[in-house]
Amino acid sequence: MSRRLVALALALPVLAACGSPQVSLGGGPREYVPSDYETVFRRWTRTEQLITLSELDDMLTASATFESWDFRWAYVVRYSADYRLTVEQRRELLQRTLADTQVKYEFYVALYGTKWKWDDLTKPTSAWIVRLIDEKGNETAPSRLELVKPGPLEFRYFDYTSTLRHCFRIAFPRISASGKPTIADDAKWFGLRFAGAQGNEELRWEIDTNAKRAALGPPRVVDE
Repeated sequence: MSRRLVALALALPVLAACGSPQVSLGGGPREYVPSDYETVFRRWTRTEQLITLSELDDMLTASATFESWDFRWAYVVRYSADYRLTVEQRRELLQRTLADTQVKYEFYVALYGTKWKWDDLTKPTSAWIVRLIDEKGNETAPSRLELVKPGPLEFRYFDYTSTLRHCFRIAFPRISASGKPTIADDAKWFGLRFAGAQGNEELRWEIDTNAKRAALGPPRVVDE
């Protein structure tokens, strides 16, 4: 099987969702049930492919899920049901995971490219760098970039996970060293940019400008 066909097969679970719904970065309570997880997962997941027309080769297929307040709430509800957590265990897990959104933006990312060793973002030999970007021109380097060895959770809850892809958890600060938000309050979109000598591609999340974002609260500065 050609690399392009492999890449297309890897992307199909996400591409099947069709369209990119707008998202809200607002907080507040949700009334999700376990069966809502798939819908929420699709809302917060993006996949793009970088294809070279000259060689018709897939240089990079990137899939990413933004682990927002909304996503984390749905995830905890589903996880708690699957693992039969008690009410108190679920409450503690939800409180802990939502608190993370106050200090960082975190993504689960899976990459597939032309050469296996080039796709490992944690290596100095990687063909790619990743940045958090927004519509206002802000560009932020990761505060944490962790290579993940996928296990039952990744394969179950992030269906684009594959042994053919490098998987990562990538975190970015909510505020920069200069004290500015890394995603501007009035930005219409934010995203991830993968760039290198082979080209660049972006995964974008369009923000629902009509949704209130104040519920998320102001970002806090913490020592990593």
